[in-house]
Amino acid sequence: MRQKWVSGVIRFRYIAAVVLLALLVAAGMLVAQEMRTSAHQARFFAELARKATFELNTGPSPSIRFPQSAPYDDRLGYAQLPGYLKKLQTRDFEIAQQARISPTMATIVDDGYYAPYAEKTQGGLRVLDRHNTPLFQECYPQRVFERFDDIAPILVDSLLFIENRELLDPDQPKRNPAVEWDRLANAVLVKAESSLTGTARTPGGSTLATQIEKYRHSSEGRTSSIQDKLRQMVSAALRAYQQGEDTSAVRRQIVLAYMNTMPLSAKAGFGEVHGMGDGLWVWYGQDFQQVNRLLKTVTEPEAQISVQAEQAQLYKQALSLLISQRRPSYYFDADEAELDQLTNSHLRLLGSAGVISPALRDAALQAQLHRRAQKVPTEAVSFVTQKAANAVRTHLSSLLGNNRLYDLDRLDLSAASTLDAPVQAAVTQLLRDLREPESAKAAGLNAKQLLDRGDPAKVVYSFTLYERGADANLLRVQTDNYDQPLNINEGTKLDLGSTAKLRTLITYLDIIDKLHQRLSTQDAKELRALSVDRQDVLTRWAADYLASTQDRSLAKMLDAALERQYSANNAEGFMTGGGLHHFDNFNRDDNARVMSVRNGLRNSVNLVFIRLMRDIVHHYMFLTPGSSAKLLQDADDPRRAAYLTRFADREGQVFMRRFLVKYQGKTAEQAEDVLLGSVRPTASRLAAIYRTIAPEASLEQFSAFVTDHLPDGLDPTEPRLAKLYAQYAPEQMSLADRGYLASVHPLELWLVGYLRQHPGASQTQVMEASVAERQTVYAWLFSTHRKQAQDKRILGLLEGEGFLEIHRQWAQMGYPFETLVPSYATALGASADRPAALAEMMGILVNGGLRKPNTRIESLHFAAATPYETRLQYKAGKAEQVLAPEVAQAALGAVRRVVDEGTAVRVKNAFLRPDGSSFPVGGKTGTGDQRFDTYGAGGKLLQSRVVNRSATFVFNIDERFFGTIIAYVPGAQAAGYDFTSALPVQLLKVLAPQLTPLLVGGDAAPPAAPSGAACGGKG
Repeated sequence: MRQKWVSGVIRFRYIAAVVLLALLVAAGMLVAQEMRTSAHQARFFAELARKATFELNTGPSPSIRFPQSAPYDDRLGYAQLPGYLKKLQTRDFEIAQQARISPTMATIVDDGYYAPYAEKTQGGLRVLDRHNTPLFQECYPQRVFERFDDIAPILVDSLLFIENRELLDPDQPKRNPAVEWDRLANAVLVKAESSLTGTARTPGGSTLATQIEKYRHSSEGRTSSIQDKLRQMVSAALRAYQQGEDTSAVRRQIVLAYMNTMPLSAKAGFGEVHGMGDGLWVWYGQDFQQVNRLLKTVTEPEAQISVQAEQAQLYKQALSLLISQRRPSYYFDADEAELDQLTNSHLRLLGSAGVISPALRDAALQAQLHRRAQKVPTEAVSFVTQKAANAVRTHLSSLLGNNRLYDLDRLDLSAASTLDAPVQAAVTQLLRDLREPESAKAAGLNAKQLLDRGDPAKVVYSFTLYERGADANLLRVQTDNYDQPLNINEGTKLDLGSTAKLRTLITYLDIIDKLHQRLSTQDAKELRALSVDRQDVLTRWAADYLASTQDRSLAKMLDAALERQYSANNAEGFMTGGGLHHFDNFNRDDNARVMSVRNGLRNSVNLVFIRLMRDIVHHYMFLTPGSSAKLLQDADDPRRAAYLTRFADREGQVFMRRFLVKYQGKTAEQAEDVLLGSVRPTASRLAAIYRTIAPEASLEQFSAFVTDHLPDGLDPTEPRLAKLYAQYAPEQMSLADRGYLASVHPLELWLVGYLRQHPGASQTQVMEASVAERQTVYAWLFSTHRKQAQDKRILGLLEGEGFLEIHRQWAQMGYPFETLVPSYATALGASADRPAALAEMMGILVNGGLRKPNTRIESLHFAAATPYETRLQYKAGKAEQVLAPEVAQAALGAVRRVVDEGTAVRVKNAFLRPDGSSFPVGGKTGTGDQRFDTYGAGGKLLQSRVVNRSATFVFNIDERFFGTIIAYVPGAQAAGYDFTSALPVQLLKVLAPQLTPLLVGGDAAPPAAPSGAACGGKG
């Protein structure tokens, strides 16, 4: 019995062993079959990928997942998108549409894998105009194969032999390209062996698909762990099965993507290099298309016997790129011989395996790589044709916080601008043509006060045009003919001459508006009894006007203010800007005339506006009974000491706060530049300034400062500098004296010096530290017994304070600089301006006193056709009412007279509607002749050096379009020209045919939304 039981057990164990063996054989066969066919993987990953979807929908997405920092996602901007969106939403952009990802894709990403979608081979910035026409397009990589069949077969065969031999096996349509089992097994075994033996390097087991995942999405493009490798493999598999279980087409696309995007280090003059096409050009100077054409013939029968030396070298260079991909920075930074030797070893291996013919192998072994040694040459680009696009790019860079256009240009981004490309191109071409004498003559520019003197080729023209929109002003044209990166419209500080009269006029009308608000509720008796300082003629006039008129409306009062009369006599001297100044009119016949403010603007009469500016300054100086100027009139006032103490503390704090706004947050160098921006440099002024702001500086530092900031040819001698150094020492001269001699408010000087020593000081700290200085500055001014000298100094300070009030009003109107020159000459352009700022001022007028934002970008489209896709729309913030509508209308009426009857009459009737009627045009002209003048004893002019010459016309057309046009000649060559503002006026007339299609095109409307990225394919 026992024997039978034992026999049964043995039989059972035998059967079990056979069954287990059969199961193991079956499992092995299934595994082997799966490794060969990938059937089950295909089913699993295809189903998972099918559910991993995304779609674009309205508004911000609650489900979006942005990628982590990695080479591909950084370059195209996907990883930075959260930061970009945050910045843009603070700059009046809102998310209009954003991608929603499916729950399956969300799970995949949350589990640490890369989002499966069809990735782009190329990406780059695209700027579109208002009609959705490209103005600018960058595609990186620049040189790519469009299709798999475009790649020379010899390159495909070589790549697959080196990296992924079974990838294109046609017998296995469902093969998983993320893994090649024999390579992976070998890599694992060698890795295990290396762990025991300490061998440093092991062969990789990556397929092309996982390599793409690695260099695109792994941190720094490297595999840092086994988990990282698993992440790459799973992500590559998901991406491969997006189109279904059959991966035949996808595997060809993997080869294409790898060829086009493999990282190949970076080179000066080009930047990061990706792909075979850019690699051949950057590293070897070879034309991509030529290389591919020649290599396609290498596999032809006759090439098996004889290979041209050129073909052999090109193949060797291409092969070196395929090999170097594993360590590109190392090989391209190392000596060329190392990469040459490695390439030769691969040539022998490829030849032995029959991948290349013996003839090609032998010829390539004889060839040299000849790596490009020099910086990659950049393609010549006309700055003129790119000015508008570059302005958009610069603005966009500012919006995103990108400091380099290099990075901006590589983003997967389309920007829809407000520019009108056809009009932009037409205007640009005309401005370029005008540099030719024949074209200038045909345009009527060779007349007197135009270009009868000087070379037309050296005149820079700049033109800007905006259209008034519902919520913002839309830039339509911005161009010039200056073939350099500088944007004349926005990047310069220019003397724009009499255009400053329009700023002065607006300030004047704004004062009348404020006086109307203050006085119009009082009856005639109260107005006549109003105490007004005799020097505040504007308040006195307003009170008298309102006391005597029946119609107290603001519009009527502004019209009356424009009819106020001023003498244009040039014989009077004016104490302003720290000295006695005389001014002349452009037309001598005006010297004997008395005319209204309106006619003074129409004919651009200087002395009318000098006197008007004097009244404006005095109005701010003597406006209120407690003002500084009124307090100083009564030297015997028993309350004087208390008044002076209160005055010093109150007014000192007021001005300290204003100066803090001006200087806080600036470096010492920036503060120095701002301080000197409104000072006419002389040795004594510079000495007073520097010994105050840098009292501990050495004589050498002092001397360098003075000589560096003096005009050429005025270098003082060393003994003179030493004398100035000692004379202006703080212990030798009071702060108030140094401020007076520097023509700078002494508290401003003190503050700049204090902030140099305490750069992070708060307002509270500044106020606490300046108590003594605030008292000392003002108390010292009133302690002297020489009242005439005292009053002269006081009035100089008070004039500067008046100009601070004027600057505040100008800044509301878009004035771009932080200071004004405290002189009546500011009404004639002495404080400089920018064409863009003048356009903004005109925009305020055509918008009825509203300061609307100017925009050149309407919408932004990031990451089209990706799970990160986001569209943003510009939504202008609330406009600011900076002028009463009546003031704006009065100013517009005055500038229309300039065109209808005055200095810009030649552009009258230049713009015609289809029915033959004229678009009304208004504007203000200005001529700037900037010079450095050197004077000797007695005010004798010793030298006058020309710096530049400009002529400007700030205009509006139909009170809907507005802008500036400027003619500019830089440098000493400007002495050869005598054009006036008649030149830009004539030029605007010449431009009328180019601009008319825009004028008659209807009201401003938002541009079409930009379509998806135009560059590149998928891969």
